[in-house]
Amino acid sequence: MQLGTRWVVGTAAPATLSPDVISAITAVEGDLEGVDVSQWRWTLTWLERRPVVELDDGTTIRVDADGAVTIHPTED
Repeated sequence: MQLGTRWVVGTAAPATLSPDVISAITAVEGDLEGVDVSQWRWTLTWLERRPVVELDDGTTIRVDADGAVTIHPTED
C-alpha cells in the first residue's frame, strides 16, 4: 500500500484520480447535505496501483481490478 494524500471534504480532489472516481466522491459529498463535515477529510491510498479513497466516516470508494468504481457505505 502506498500512502497518497488527505484533503478536506468539499475541496478539489487530487488530479491523479480518474474522472469516474472524482464523480463518485462528488456523489458521496452530495449525500452529506445537512451534515456538519467541516472537520471531515478524505484519505487517498493506493493498493495494487488502484486508488482507495476513504472518508472519515468510513465510506470507501474503490476501483476494482476491472476498472469499475464502487462506493462502500459506512457499516452501522
